[in-house]
This record gives sequence, structure tokens and C-alpha cells, in this order.
Amino acid sequence: MSTTASLETLRATVVEGTGEAVRACDAALAALDRLASLNAVISRDDERARRDAAAIDAMTPEARAALPLAGVPVALKDNLCVQGGQTTAGSRMLADFVAPYDATVVTRLRAAGAVIVAKTNCDEFAMGSSNESSAFGPVLNPWASDRTPGGSSGGSAAVVAAGAVPIALGSDTGGSIRQPAALCGVVGLKPTYGRVSRYGLIAYGSSLDQIGPFAHTVRDAAITVSAIAGVDAADATSVEASPIAVPGADASLDGIRIGVPRALLAEGVQPEVAGAVERALALCAERGAVLVDVELPHTRYAVPTYYLVATAEASANLARYDGVRYGHRATLERDADLTAMYETSRSEGFGAEVQRRILLGTYVLSAGYYDAYYRKAQQVRTLIRRDYSTAFAKVDAVAMPTSPTTAFRLGERVDDPLQMYLADVFTVSANLAGLPAISLPCGLDGDGLPIGLQFTGPAFEESRLLSIAAAYEDARGPAPRPVS
Repeated sequence: MSTTASLETLRATVVEGTGEAVRACDAALAALDRLASLNAVISRDDERARRDAAAIDAMTPEARAALPLAGVPVALKDNLCVQGGQTTAGSRMLADFVAPYDATVVTRLRAAGAVIVAKTNCDEFAMGSSNESSAFGPVLNPWASDRTPGGSSGGSAAVVAAGAVPIALGSDTGGSIRQPAALCGVVGLKPTYGRVSRYGLIAYGSSLDQIGPFAHTVRDAAITVSAIAGVDAADATSVEASPIAVPGADASLDGIRIGVPRALLAEGVQPEVAGAVERALALCAERGAVLVDVELPHTRYAVPTYYLVATAEASANLARYDGVRYGHRATLERDADLTAMYETSRSEGFGAEVQRRILLGTYVLSAGYYDAYYRKAQQVRTLIRRDYSTAFAKVDAVAMPTSPTTAFRLGERVDDPLQMYLADVFTVSANLAGLPAISLPCGLDGDGLPIGLQFTGPAFEESRLLSIAAAYEDARGPAPRPVS
């Protein structure tokens, strides 16, 4: 069975055939073997995957037909817990951690018939925009091996882009699904905060984190998020909301109002990215959409606001990794004191980028600086949320590039954290405001690298957002894929 088949095609084959789930599983595992040079996978449990696939094949066709993801191979970012399996979050701190339970999204994937075939490489504790902070080495972009796939969910984006699996899950704290989706030429959806349970996700920024899918098409992403969404008693921030509708073949842009924040797009965007986004918007207009200029005046402060809020939450969340309660414990001389054990364990366990963010977060939460930095950032966060509320009073979605550039070269920004952080300029606002946003391909640059278009919608309006994205996708036609 081809690993490049869409979710819907593959599922139909599994439902109607005999032994097709095992064939799909074997094809995905073989593809991951062929793509080992991408360094996109941290761990696999091939025996469990084949056993789960065989259980799907053993069902009656009627039972398989009731499963929305029957026999579909899926990869998971390695900050999602899978009971009995290694879960590292890309860090030496958790290199030997075996999860004692399944994340809620894992339980729901399996209940929907999905077969988990791999845990994917990611920036350490999901902190990064290039997948270069991983303790297990960088992931390579399947479009060009000298380029980053984006981060922090780079491994999940890469295995979907390369055709090993039709869908994968990542987490998005400030763009960690959408930015790698753009740089790898696939669809990436960040749901509304609270739409998908975070139980079993290793936390980075608890008020920002959200789990979502990568896929080749908007409809495949919609089917996946529908399967994992819903209120969960184990996550007090999860919300009971209306079900997400999968866009039909009749998805239309006619009369849809698309907001365009022209002032935000005026500076710092690669000309080829700006041109591709303008052409995408023109195509939307040709299909009946109405383009409306909108203002998001406080979005210019989104990156510093995000890197204050997120690092403060990271400082609190990662305090537990001290070598006693969780994580790596340093080997010291017998007479070493507890403070030395803490310091050495954390220095050895955390990489440079995670240490940088913990230090920044601890600083902004400290006495004398809390009001000046963290409290002020939360106030600006409220203003950013209000800007979007004002815009959505007159538009159905806001459109902009996903990333200001296409995939940059590995190593190019490692020594310049500010330039790395600015890669998030168009994505962090949706997390700060708790809004759903989707990235989908809208063209290639002169080097043949993919460009991403982002739509952001009102809270819990995923159905409308996905319909808009699917209608653009239909108008655009099939997106190119990397040459294998």
C-alpha cells in the first residue's frame, strides 16, 4: 500500500479490504526506514504497531467502518506520553523516561482506529523554531537536506511531508505546528485553546500549549482533529464545544470576508513569501471572497509578549526536573550537597536553549521584576486578544504568511536567538489569544522551497476556518511534494 495515499483513501482501503491495516503499517514502517537519514524519529515500537494493525484487520468490515481512522498510521511528537514507551521531549533530561500512562489524544487516536508507528524528533521540551535544540540532533527538511524543517514539531512535519505517514500530531505553543507545516509544505492546524485535551502532553507553556495535526489536506486534518477533540475530565482547561465539521466538496469562499493586516506585512517578509501570499489572496477573491483591510495594532508586541509569558510558564513547569522527583540525576562525589546535585543535574540534563528560557522566565517572575515584565506582558496579551475580537466583528478569518521566510539553513540562526525568535512573528498571536489557526501550502520560492499561508479564526470556529481553508485548497489544486 502506498504511504502517500490520503487518510480518506487509505481508510477506505482498510475498511473494505482484508489485511490492509497490516499492509499500511508495514508500508509506513518501511518508509520510515528509508527516511532514516532525516533523523525525524526518536523511537518506534514496531511489534505493538503491527499488533494494533492486526486487531483492526480482525474486525468485521462494519466495525472498521465505524472507525474514522481505521488502520491509518500516525506518528506522534515525542512530548506526548504513550504508556510503556520512551517519551523524551527531545531532551537528555528525559532520555530514560518511560511513560506510565497514555495521553488523552493517544487514547482517542486508538479508539478511532489509528495505528501509532513512531515518536518523532522535536526541539527540546518544544522550545525552538528549527528542531536544532533536540538532544538527538536536528531533523532534516525533506525538501532540502541543508535546511531546517522548522520547529518545534519538525519531526512530525517531516514524516508527513516525506510521505511516510498521512497524519502526525504535534504541539503548538507559539507556532510549533504551523511554522514547520509551512516550511515542509503540508497542512498544520492549531486548534482553539481548550479544544483538545493536554493531558499527557509534557508541558512547556500551559496557557499556550495545544495539540493538533499535520496532514496533506485540510480534510484529513479536519478528520484527525475531530477524532481527538473534546472535553476531558483529566484536563480542567478542556472545553465542551460543538463538534468540528469536516468540510465537504461544496466548501466555498463566496461571500467569505478575509481580513488582511497590511501594516503587519509591510516589513521583514521575504519578497517571494509576500508575493505567494498576495497571489493566494487574489485567488480567494476570484472565488468570491471579500478582502478587508484590518488592523492588529498590538501584534507588533506579540513576540516579546510571548517570550515573557511562555518562558515564565516554562520556568515553573520545568522546576520539577531536579534529579530527585523527575528526570536525569547527575553522578557526584559522595560528599556533594543537595544544591550541587540540583545544579549539576539540571546543567547536564537541559540544553542551552532550554536553560536560556528557564533563566529568562525565572528572572521575569522574580521579586522586583514581576510587575515590570510578566504582569505587563499579560496586559498586552489582553490587548492582542481584543484586536482579534475587533477584527472578527467584520471578517470571518484573518490571513497572513505563516512564516516570514521559507526554510532557512541548518546552523544559520543557532547563535542568534533573536533572529530565531522572530521566525514566530506571525504565529505567536494565535496562541496568546487562544485562537484556532491553520497553515497550508500556497507556493514555492525560487529555490523550490514551500511557502505557507495562515488563516486564523474566532475561538471554537474550527468548522468555518477549515471550510475556508478547504475552499482555498480546492481552488489552488494539489500542492507539490518533495522529490523522494
